[in-house]
Amino acid sequence: MTPNAVPPVSSGHDLIVIGAGVVGLATAYAAAKRGCSVLLLDRNAGPALGTSFANGAQLSYAYTDAMAGPATWAQLPEMAFGRNGPFRTRWSADPDFLRWGLAFLRQANTAGLHRNTLATLELALQSRAAMQALLQQHPIDFDHEVSGKLHLYPSAEGVQGAAAMIALKRDSGVQQRLVDAAEATAIEPALSGAPWLAGAVYSPEEEAGDPYRFSQGLLQVLQQHYGMQAWFGFDTQSLRHVDGRWQLQARDGRSVQAARVVVCAGIDSAALLKPLRLRMPVMAIKGYSFTAPLGANAPRVSLTDTKRKLVFCRLGERIRVAGLADLNDWNPAPEPARLATLIAQARASLPEAADYDHIESSWAGLRPVTPWTSPIIRNLGDGLACNIGHGMLGWTLAMGSGEHAVQKLLDTP
Repeated sequence: MTPNAVPPVSSGHDLIVIGAGVVGLATAYAAAKRGCSVLLLDRNAGPALGTSFANGAQLSYAYTDAMAGPATWAQLPEMAFGRNGPFRTRWSADPDFLRWGLAFLRQANTAGLHRNTLATLELALQSRAAMQALLQQHPIDFDHEVSGKLHLYPSAEGVQGAAAMIALKRDSGVQQRLVDAAEATAIEPALSGAPWLAGAVYSPEEEAGDPYRFSQGLLQVLQQHYGMQAWFGFDTQSLRHVDGRWQLQARDGRSVQAARVVVCAGIDSAALLKPLRLRMPVMAIKGYSFTAPLGANAPRVSLTDTKRKLVFCRLGERIRVAGLADLNDWNPAPEPARLATLIAQARASLPEAADYDHIESSWAGLRPVTPWTSPIIRNLGDGLACNIGHGMLGWTLAMGSGEHAVQKLLDTP
């Protein structure tokens, strides 16, 4: 069946997954391997063409630190009024925006930071195990590497704060340690071009991979080995529960139904669920990336510049650079000025990491973020579940959150 050759009504599926990003595909896989007949729906022409397309590419299983914490209060002026730095806020009188902001600030304390970091860490470690199990059974080529990761700090104060987070996660078996600038440069010689470096956190077990290529590969696995159907170009407009089944209506008039549905539609999920009187506290935080040939001194280890809020991630013979956080910006189109800011910040951080004069592609995506950073994975009743709000860690948390969503839906009568 071609992607657009969708019959007017279909009911021969156990479960429908709305959204074919990395989270939706992981959820479909979790259901399909349990024997469910799965239908995957997405409004785009193929998988992972939204926020999953060109994100930072780091699989950050150890670095799950929550966004909100005591340091948030010092960063608040930049977050609220910054224009050219990593943060930018689009102010609005929308009650949902104001509610989200207040809920976020309520998490900005030590207890919230610790609780939310550990909750996300637990899911991340489960996600790593699920990814390993998948790849053992179905090898997928997506430039996957256990490359390790260095979180770079420009000041001693930042290093001290990082030490506290390492201690917090130690009982979970996370492999992280502090290194000074000299040892960080020995681990990754590309840091010889970063004289601003004071110290780093080294996480040797962290991974990286291209989420778009992974999504293409997983879709092929699902179709060839599990008989899953995927309908692209199906833009879900409404979701209604009628006579014990869920009916999904597309904007072009087509419809489909099933007894169970999992919503994995990223930032669009809240609007889809709102007519059901289900309010989901997710906020768009727009991020940017570009992909370029390797520079003269390109890193092999994944790097995060905490000062400029940038990530550098090697994908084969290319490098992905991602960053910026534009709060409450719901327009997925890249702004040339913001993209220029990202490129300028990357040059200032590591001037030889990429061939900045020959950038191959650029991207912007809307990351759905909860006030507490962890995603919302919930059985909503009557055969409906949601798996949303993964923020900057959607690629990292996808496999584990897919397992959780399907367990919650199938294991509950």
